Amino acid sequence: MTNSRQSSFRRILVTRILLLFVPVLLVGEIVALNKARTSILRTARQNLTESAISKGERIGDAIAILKANLLSVSKTTVIPSGSPIQEQEILTQLRQQLPGSIECIQLTNLLNHKIIASSCGDREIGELRLPLPSDGIDVKTIFPPKAGITGKRNAQNQLQIVLSAPVSDSRRNSVYSLSIQSALYQQTRNPPGSLTGAMVVIAEDGTILAHPFTEWVGTNINQHPHASEIQSIIKNAITGKNDSVNLFFTQGKELVAGYTAIGNPITQQQQQKWIVLAVTSVDNALFGLEEIKLILIVLTVGLIGASLLASLYLAPYLARPVEELRDYALNIHSHHAAQPVPHNFQIREFNQLAQALDQMVERLKAGSEELEIAWKEAKSANQIKSQFLATTSHELRNPLNIIINCIRLVEDGLCDDREEEMEFLKRADETTIHLLGIINDLLDISKIEAGKLSVISTPIDLRQLLLEVINLQSVNVQHKGLQLKCELAPKVIPINADAGKLKQVLINVIGNATKFTDTGSITIATEIQSSNGKSEVVVAVKDTGIGIDPTQQHKLFRPFVMVNGTTTRQFEGTGLGLAISRNLIELMGGSITLESAGLHQGTTLKITLPLIDISLLDVPNKETNVGDLGFSSGNEPLKASRYPNLQESRGSSSLGINKSVKIELDKEKFPKSQLLFGNETCEIRLSPLQTILVSLPKGSVCANGTFKS
Repeated sequence: MTNSRQSSFRRILVTRILLLFVPVLLVGEIVALNKARTSILRTARQNLTESAISKGERIGDAIAILKANLLSVSKTTVIPSGSPIQEQEILTQLRQQLPGSIECIQLTNLLNHKIIASSCGDREIGELRLPLPSDGIDVKTIFPPKAGITGKRNAQNQLQIVLSAPVSDSRRNSVYSLSIQSALYQQTRNPPGSLTGAMVVIAEDGTILAHPFTEWVGTNINQHPHASEIQSIIKNAITGKNDSVNLFFTQGKELVAGYTAIGNPITQQQQQKWIVLAVTSVDNALFGLEEIKLILIVLTVGLIGASLLASLYLAPYLARPVEELRDYALNIHSHHAAQPVPHNFQIREFNQLAQALDQMVERLKAGSEELEIAWKEAKSANQIKSQFLATTSHELRNPLNIIINCIRLVEDGLCDDREEEMEFLKRADETTIHLLGIINDLLDISKIEAGKLSVISTPIDLRQLLLEVINLQSVNVQHKGLQLKCELAPKVIPINADAGKLKQVLINVIGNATKFTDTGSITIATEIQSSNGKSEVVVAVKDTGIGIDPTQQHKLFRPFVMVNGTTTRQFEGTGLGLAISRNLIELMGGSITLESAGLHQGTTLKITLPLIDISLLDVPNKETNVGDLGFSSGNEPLKASRYPNLQESRGSSSLGINKSVKIELDKEKFPKSQLLFGNETCEIRLSPLQTILVSLPKGSVCANGTFKS
């Protein structure tokens, strides 16, 4: 179910790209603008400083040129004495010899102070003051008239300078004074973005000599706001420092100015300096920033559009694999799940994700199959458990009923004689031993499951132990009329094992072979082999019994498991023997395996144990050959009902108890018995065609048809 707050991957991809890209772009634009503004402003301040230095140099050069021209003209011009003076002629001659930037030329008679010739009317512009300076030029300044004062204003309305020099007559007498008037500088209109700046000249005493605002010319800086800043500039300039500062000559408008100091070009006294400033507004200094802003705006809009197009293009490219994998994952439970996982994407990570998803699906399928198998096995185990409980209760109830009945018959005195009482008591005793074996098996399997079963391994002779077990099991083999074959090694087989527990395992294995074999033979063989550089002994118990289906063989070593329920009912048992045997053998460092070609094809069970050094055994090495233990009567097997009964006095299989073996013979039919092979093998002749070869435990004797330990 889709949440209304959720969004699609494509929409998130587009919006996230834009939300990430646009702020970054805007921040980058702001940073770039600030960087450009700082850089342009720094360049403007440098240019204004250089412009102030250049303006100061031009002022000095201009005044020096005027002095040189005036001095040259005054020295070369001679006014004839005693002859009428033609004004126009004089002006024409002077104009030709002086620069054209001069606003006024005036020739004055020093004797009567009468203006002889003038290009600016009758207004007197200068008067020669004596004594003259060393260069022979008298210089004075004329400030523009202040507001409210009548008078003719000059065209530039700026500070004017008047230079005067004496002119001689034909007699070499300084009778005349030649004066010229010119503006201190020529204000030019700078185009927008120009960094030359407007010139401001301030005298050392604070008098403003030149300024873009004419009403400020001739005033003192102390009459204006921000005088402290100007005083600071004057002090820095006088010390010889050339730099730039930000100023506020007008309220609310920021200015930037470069400044320098020059010697007073009028008095030629270096201790009296002029401070020259090149001033412009910050807006004018940053005039080029507007173009950068425009470029950045266009670039921003273009990049936003490009990012939008790129995100719209990339969204399907990136979202399609995710959507295909999503559709596959959503439909994996349906019948469409058989289709392959989408792959062959153009992005490696998505292909890897598809591969991982495919592997996950395969693992889920395998896990599902394993879970189904485990469920079936659990169901089967539950059935086996129920069957085991039923079997165990039957196995326990029947012996208990037999014991109770036998004891009550004796207790109630229902037996005819003492011999019959002993027969019932003997039967109760044998049944009790059988019941004890079942209980011991249950205790052993409970210890195995609790991890508390342990073995005490000591060096033993496996061959001798096998002979003892074969002697015990030969009675059961005889009862079923089977042929028992022994192919044991001729020498001692030294192993490290728990003798009692190993005997329990061998009794269980040979007992199973006997129980599940109706006709044929049972073969017990030993073989020495090497594996991974270590010597091992393999005890093989092979029978010709009912066999086992290969598909069921892996279950036999599980607790409470037999081939099937009918086998349990037919042969009795709890199904614990092989499970206990496997755990005991593994605790001794060995292994146990089972092989069967199939039903009614017999079974081979192999027990593998590691060999040890023979010197670890305490008993001497004795070589004994027991041959075959055969039970046969010509072409027919020996039947327990036809021949004398061999009965084994039962002992606890789990404890490995072996009391005695007794063979009762009919002395009239079989009067003859012989002891062969010393004390280890006894040959009993039952008939001309029937012979039993029984291997005796060490120290046993064979006499009068009875084996005793």
